[in-house]
Amino acid sequence: MLFNNNKLYRLPLRYHVLFWIVYFIFNTFRWGSYFNDYLYSLKTNLLGFPIHMSLCYLNIFILMPYLLFRKKYVFYIITLLAVIFLMVVVKFNLTYFLINHNVWPEGPEYMDSLSLNYCIDMMLGELYVITFVTAIKITFDFLEEHKRVTDLEKSQLETELLFLKSQISPHFFFNTLNNIYSLSVEKSNKTPKIILKLSELMRYMLYETQSKKQSLENEILCIQNYLDLERIRHDERLEVNMYISGDIQDKEISPMLLLTFIENSFKHGANKNVGNVKIDINFKIKEDYLYFSVSNPMPTVTNHVDKLNKSSGIGIENVKKRLELGYNKNDYKLSIKNKNNIFVVKLKIKVS
Repeated sequence: MLFNNNKLYRLPLRYHVLFWIVYFIFNTFRWGSYFNDYLYSLKTNLLGFPIHMSLCYLNIFILMPYLLFRKKYVFYIITLLAVIFLMVVVKFNLTYFLINHNVWPEGPEYMDSLSLNYCIDMMLGELYVITFVTAIKITFDFLEEHKRVTDLEKSQLETELLFLKSQISPHFFFNTLNNIYSLSVEKSNKTPKIILKLSELMRYMLYETQSKKQSLENEILCIQNYLDLERIRHDERLEVNMYISGDIQDKEISPMLLLTFIENSFKHGANKNVGNVKIDINFKIKEDYLYFSVSNPMPTVTNHVDKLNKSSGIGIENVKKRLELGYNKNDYKLSIKNKNNIFVVKLKIKVS
């Protein structure tokens, strides 16, 4: 799989050059020390390294992609061994005619003819080089592939978060425009004030929520504008209590995250109940965490209760998904409960 993409075949040329230079110097000094003859070691390595390089690149670029990764395992092994044997024969003849008739000075005896022991030893040596180089190549490809997958996952995550965020505004405006429509039908004097407040919210949502994080102060200000809008619409029958404790400065949170919970409390609390309605909203900063809660009475119409218990619509599900994608599991804790006919949402979330 790592070799299926042609881009993964090509490492920058400088890496190849640097590797072979370092390997050549190391091998020259290694065998020069062994023979106590550095000139002889230099000659044999100058002769042997083109063979090493040819075998390595032949294996990486041709034999593995066209045989091994196509599951032609037996054919791959036979071909590889045959090519190595051929190169050993070439190396024997070049060494014999260009350097020394004793082609295997490190061997057990004087060697001036091709033998089985010589072939086996040289083939094992070439296999070692091939395996070493191939392991390096696969490691580089693995790292490159891992980076590509990580970048792709990050891109998909950002795209999904952007999509989820884009869902919030239409969902919010849809609900608010429905309210404005109802007031306009009644020819209510509240309509102009509500439209003005709505325009302030639209300005914030369009221009202040493009980044991944928004200051908690701005988010609370946006929520206050929304509460003003709801107070205008519901008049004295609505009681909203909002408490803020702790230092909210220099704290950041994903934009439009908390507003969804508050909007939901009005949608199912104030809009679906007759008489006075009380909604409590609490912001508490403790160290690096925000402890947020909002509570509202359950709808008095029974057929809405079951629906609320099962799902709170697009908004709540949207927020749950955004929390999963945008925060680590240890950075938040969400609780949604129905307690004594009061719908309570509690969220502990990291805001540092």
